[in-house]
Amino acid sequence: MSLWTASEAAKITGGKTGNWSADGVSIDTRTLKQGDLFIALKGPNVDGHDYAGQALKKGAAAVMVEHMPQGASPELCLVVDDTMEALKKLGQASRARSHAKIIAVTGSVGKTGTKDMLEAVFSAQAKTHASQKSFNNHWGVPLTLALMPRDTEVGIFEIGMNHAGEISPLVKMVKPDIAIITTVEAVHIEHFEDGEQGVAKAKAEIFEGFQKNGKAFLNKNNKWFNYLVEIAEKNRAIVSSFGEGNNADARLSNLDISSDETSFRALIAGKKIDVTLSVSGKHHALNSLPVLLAVNALGYDLEQAAQSLEDWKQRDGRGKQEQIIIQKDGPPVILLDEHYNASPVAMRAAFEAMGRIPGRKIAVLGDMAELGKNVTTYHTELAEDLLKAKVDLLFAAGPDMGLLYNKLPIDKRGAKAEFPSDLIEPLEKEIRPGDVILIKGSRGGAEKPKMLCLVDAVKALAHK
Repeated sequence: MSLWTASEAAKITGGKTGNWSADGVSIDTRTLKQGDLFIALKGPNVDGHDYAGQALKKGAAAVMVEHMPQGASPELCLVVDDTMEALKKLGQASRARSHAKIIAVTGSVGKTGTKDMLEAVFSAQAKTHASQKSFNNHWGVPLTLALMPRDTEVGIFEIGMNHAGEISPLVKMVKPDIAIITTVEAVHIEHFEDGEQGVAKAKAEIFEGFQKNGKAFLNKNNKWFNYLVEIAEKNRAIVSSFGEGNNADARLSNLDISSDETSFRALIAGKKIDVTLSVSGKHHALNSLPVLLAVNALGYDLEQAAQSLEDWKQRDGRGKQEQIIIQKDGPPVILLDEHYNASPVAMRAAFEAMGRIPGRKIAVLGDMAELGKNVTTYHTELAEDLLKAKVDLLFAAGPDMGLLYNKLPIDKRGAKAEFPSDLIEPLEKEIRPGDVILIKGSRGGAEKPKMLCLVDAVKALAHK
């Protein structure tokens, strides 16, 4: 069964078109598949209308546009007043026709990893649809909805925000049965005059789209737990907690963390489940708890979910651990690739993971963005955590990380520079077999994350 027919899409969007059917939806000709409906969105730097003709040449079933592309067949063009609004309407229509159970995830850190865990466990037991990459914003959420197959049984949506009011319209499209807030921390805090409480209030917008008897899963150990419970219950949610301690509905015990594994026992609604993750870090174990709560709440198999979690792998740029042989017969360099984004709490978690791995430890860090007036403090306070992780050298990119660099003892200073690319040469000269290298920094708003060039440079040292 096709995802969208021409008659459906025209009726939903109020547009005009010919006769076609689409198996998917795309907004990017670079990833477009034959049979997709291409939607020409207008961005600040790129207008998708410039690529509509190319989309048809690549095999698009049709193009959704605001005006006819030159030379295109009218039969293959769905002409609408506003392509962004039309995408939202497709997303809303997809949600309205679906009988899937929907899970929405937000949080200051850990939301993408939690979303990926949810996808791993549910895809083994049900017809599952989930956000691609980090499609969690004003276009990513409706696009993910529009892509949801008709026969989906479980839908998983990541919802992000930088400002107050951004989650509310998105979650009202998604209409979740279950909403998860991983945690609330000082992330994107510069956009909130009332600090972390403003962040907590903005995250709590996820409760506004609840279906009847919606379930909220909240971090019991987070200082904003009671605040979030109050807002959730005002939205008629049934609240369950997760975390450490005997008073959480889902809780950890028997936690054992090694350099490349995390094992623990999870108590989920009175059921004991043993789990082993192939990643290092208590934060990953904590993020798995709402995943297991969701499995139990929707009536799926917890033991099978635990098995699926063992196979879960982190994404590139989000903590993936790689071994790189740079010298024949020498020990590998261990690369902790955290280049995608950064915040104080995520930095500390990454330092802990680095600290557990044997070898000389090199931290390559870029500035953390959107931290507001206390940006200097957030950076320099990391010195204690770096030293606790027994870092041997720091390579710092950016003025704020430069302040952290200056705070470390002289023998811990590798090099500092204004831009990440300026650290490539001194880092390459320093790396030795057996080193443990953490690369982490904020994305910086660029198409490619700023710190990715350093990840690529380390990988390029691989022995041929």
